[in-house]
Amino acid sequence: MILFPAIDLKDGKCVRLFKGRLAEATVFNDDPAAQASSFAASGCEWLHIVDLDAAFQGKPRNAESVSRILSSVSVPIQLGGGIRDIGTIESWIGRGVSRVVLGTAAVENPALVKAAARRFPKRVAVGIDARNGVVLTRGWVKDTSVKARDLAFRFEDCGVAAIVYTDIDRDGAMAGPNVAATVSLADSLSIPVIASGGIAAITDIRRLRSGSDNLHGAIIGRALYDGALSLVEAIAAARAGHN
Repeated sequence: MILFPAIDLKDGKCVRLFKGRLAEATVFNDDPAAQASSFAASGCEWLHIVDLDAAFQGKPRNAESVSRILSSVSVPIQLGGGIRDIGTIESWIGRGVSRVVLGTAAVENPALVKAAARRFPKRVAVGIDARNGVVLTRGWVKDTSVKARDLAFRFEDCGVAAIVYTDIDRDGAMAGPNVAATVSLADSLSIPVIASGGIAAITDIRRLRSGSDNLHGAIIGRALYDGALSLVEAIAAARAGHN
């Protein structure tokens, strides 16, 4: 299982939110590129970047910070947040982003997601952010009434690289991931699933790793910034068993 250290960008800084609430953002680093370099030096295989401002506003707002990260590290970058048209997808991939994550677009414009997945094989993921199993979009403020599982099924067999599944109420809360819901979703799909939200301890990583053969990876954020987990140890736990 691949561990994805997370860098959430707001106003050019590296922050973490509590349960997706923009008003409850804690700044952890004024230099996102330095943070990315630190994660890369610890041996991560991927980085997960989110432009939070773009998620709310619908277009890139932290492009300069993302560009500096791209220039600072050689590990592949997975980027989400406000990517809702083919021009933005093309631009980011052209600038070196290895994989884009489409969340709001997956609900509002599924044809775009499918077309992008065909045009850029293995470089488009679907972000499914849910509270109580129901998808929220536009920076987690719009309730869609769409069930997470139903949304995921819409993208089977269209070339999507992964489903990034976030339990919003676990995100940034250090309360442990929603293993049951994540594993249930992973086991029902052929698309690899990446878990997001709530990892606070090595035991959380082990529970996810052993939960499903289709669980491709897990995103970890606040536990690293708070010092609750060492990234080196977390990566080792994720790789154990080669799942």
